[in-house]
Amino acid sequence: MRVRWPVCRQSHRGKQVSLNNPEASAFVSTYRSLVPVGARRSIVKRVPNPLRKSLKRSLASADAVRSAMVVRALGGSRKAAGNSTEGRMRVVRIGGKHVRAFEVPGATAWAARARNLHLLVAVLEEAGIDYFCVRGTSAAVPSIAVPAARRPELEAVLRLACEDRAGYIGTVSPGQSRPGELPGSWRGLRDQRVLRIAWHVCDPTGNLVFGRESGCDIEFWEEQDGQFVAPRPNRVVTEVPVDAGRCWTEQKRFSPVPAVYVTGHARTLPEFAAALPDDHLFPIDVVYTWVDDSDPVWRAGRDAFRRELDGSPAGRLHEQAANDSRFTSRDELRYSLRSIHQYAPWVRNIFLVTAGQVPAWLNTEFPGIRVVDHREIFSDPYALPTFNSHAIESQLHHIPDLSEHFLYLNDDVFFGRPVQPGHFFHPNGLTKFFQSKALIPSGRASTEDLPVNAAGKNSRGLIAQQFGTVISQKMKHTPHALRRSVLAEIEHVYAKAHRVTQHSRFRSPNDVPIASSLHHYYAYQSARATVGEIRYVYVDLADDLAERRLNNLLARRNFDTFCMNDTVTAADPEAQNRMVETFLDAYFPVHSPFETASGITAPRTPARTAQLGPVGS
Repeated sequence: MRVRWPVCRQSHRGKQVSLNNPEASAFVSTYRSLVPVGARRSIVKRVPNPLRKSLKRSLASADAVRSAMVVRALGGSRKAAGNSTEGRMRVVRIGGKHVRAFEVPGATAWAARARNLHLLVAVLEEAGIDYFCVRGTSAAVPSIAVPAARRPELEAVLRLACEDRAGYIGTVSPGQSRPGELPGSWRGLRDQRVLRIAWHVCDPTGNLVFGRESGCDIEFWEEQDGQFVAPRPNRVVTEVPVDAGRCWTEQKRFSPVPAVYVTGHARTLPEFAAALPDDHLFPIDVVYTWVDDSDPVWRAGRDAFRRELDGSPAGRLHEQAANDSRFTSRDELRYSLRSIHQYAPWVRNIFLVTAGQVPAWLNTEFPGIRVVDHREIFSDPYALPTFNSHAIESQLHHIPDLSEHFLYLNDDVFFGRPVQPGHFFHPNGLTKFFQSKALIPSGRASTEDLPVNAAGKNSRGLIAQQFGTVISQKMKHTPHALRRSVLAEIEHVYAKAHRVTQHSRFRSPNDVPIASSLHHYYAYQSARATVGEIRYVYVDLADDLAERRLNNLLARRNFDTFCMNDTVTAADPEAQNRMVETFLDAYFPVHSPFETASGITAPRTPARTAQLGPVGS
């Protein structure tokens, strides 16, 4: 018996998020799209900022009222029929349109995509319709091939499936999808040889909504002279015999999920089950460096060494070498880990490098995460304790069991939307780096330089001496794609500079930024790295426009990675902390399995079933 799920109102918290973030208002979005940039800048100059903020909030309030009216018209707020433990249908907004979505606690981008593939496979298997999974040109969206002759039968069963679980059907090109239970939706797509189907998913807060971008493509392969012919190109083969044998393989081949999770199996052709040259077959780990600045023992040690250095012949430190803002923790690590769980399911292991500290909320029992003490990796124990990130970064390649290819992140760097290994590594193992428009100042490093500029100058000197080229650009504050072998080689080739950096307890004019700059240019000059492109934004928390930029980021979610940072102590630290906390809670509302904040500690198990929501099969 089919269960027709009712819709419900936006939660109170969902409304609050909209009201608190005027940049998410449909009216404000329309204004930005209709009014030219030059005209908007002219308005900004003439209209005081408080008045602009008030107007935006008024528009957002009106938009929330209109949204609530639409939600009520679509059915209001009621628990789902049938098994109430399976969640409920909600009305959410995608691209300015109200749609129905299934509420799934712990919803993630990869789980929403895997759920759509799993639902479609379940429907096809139940109906006995021939199909095979395809390795398409896009790794982001799974594809399933169905004989074109079975299209009427497929439409009939999918209409029923969409009626049960509010599925949506549309074209693969950007645009609006249509309710899949309506016959008219299918009639309007009869001339399309490829369709995209999606059962929308949202998290309980309504902040995360996964729609057609997490869907699954259906390709209708025509039969011609005993061959099935693909309607569009793919990565493997576009013509196969009608009687070609099928094989079974894991669904994660077509829709990746983290290694500790399992989904199911699906039918495909042997050609699509094989590894391809452009597959990333090597493991990729993540490394964080982290410090708990509230630890009184750590603070006492830092202050003691700082006083000792200030009184030494070497002189006082630069004010940005050891100021409190450099070590301030706002719990960013918790949310950065959430961003990995949400948007990078291909990461194998995560290593957290600390000075013997462990976040109180960290679930160290979950597979794939490990805390590494500085004492485990420093080649010279007399260099410890250290309060210099450059020194710590110089030792990352000594982490036991670290993969050859890994990403190095500061805890203020986040993945903002689904990313692929190809953003950071070529399939043949070459790394990518992302140059900033910011330039390294000319001249030699001096005590008057900002620590970041002095380090860049030192890196430039080493590259010029070794390869005869002069580097000029800094790097973006993104995840850094690194190779252990290259870092080990740098330690040998630049032994003196490496040793000096390791023994600098605080940032100094003699530091070399090994992980964040030197590695990239050295690997590039030795044909092991290329310049990459990534959509990235840096938000300076001390800037007057920081809150607006965070609201824009939250409303659009249109960057691969982003960084939030400040290098000076805020005038109102409490207000800044509230701003950051509000933003991070809204952007990453779903807890990752790496934290125990929910009060549940995950047991150590070899594999877990992905939380895909009920599939009705």
